[in-house]
Amino acid sequence: MNVTFPPASNARYFALRLRPGEDVIPTLRHFIQQNHLKAAFIAGCVGSLTRVNLRFAGKETTDQFVGRYEIVSLIGTLDSEGEHLHLAISDENGHVQGGHMMLDCTVRTTLELVIGELEHITFTRQYCELSGYDELAVSERTPHNSHSSVHR
Repeated sequence: MNVTFPPASNARYFALRLRPGEDVIPTLRHFIQQNHLKAAFIAGCVGSLTRVNLRFAGKETTDQFVGRYEIVSLIGTLDSEGEHLHLAISDENGHVQGGHMMLDCTVRTTLELVIGELEHITFTRQYCELSGYDELAVSERTPHNSHSSVHR
């Protein structure tokens, strides 16, 4: 097997809080664009949601939950072209559901996030014939696609 892997990378971190009523994915997309992040990931997350949309494994449909949910886990990758986020939530009785996080997930009380960015890597999405989806493509960041320390 002749496989090459991108080099290791340093990371930098951002901390932010989403407020009640904010829709998680559009807010994260805005944050990624505003900060010119090219290879971001969720490093940590705690919070609660009132509306949750999940796509379960192997399904094309989205299931919606409305109530009071604690976030048990939120993990994934983000870049200027998209995101791949998996969310696990627990209800008032501690029952856990998890799957692919979809649009229209609304913060209930707070959503505290630590977002990391790999400084020498760029994430893009490319169609994969094996999965049938746009999947993560990792490449070494070159000087022309590096982020600038000056934010525009």
